[in-house]
Amino acid sequence: MKSEASVLAGWTPERVAQGRLWVESWKRAGVAMERVRREELRRLDPQRAIALLCGPADYRVPPRAARSTSGLVEQQRWFKKAADRD
Repeated sequence: MKSEASVLAGWTPERVAQGRLWVESWKRAGVAMERVRREELRRLDPQRAIALLCGPADYRVPPRAARSTSGLVEQQRWFKKAADRD
């Protein structure tokens, strides 16, 4: 296995210190951003979220429009067909 030099090998001590500060800043920012995300999720209106994701739901036109039957009659027809095959 070949040993490769670290990318940080050419960094000055000042630059390493800046890098550490940068990483620490993002760790703190990550915690704060997670807090904001959770708060936004708590306040989220499910109906609005669905509308944003799926578009407006018009329950008067297919495929969301109410059907004239529940499908039970069709299901019974399929069951009878299956039973007649035996």
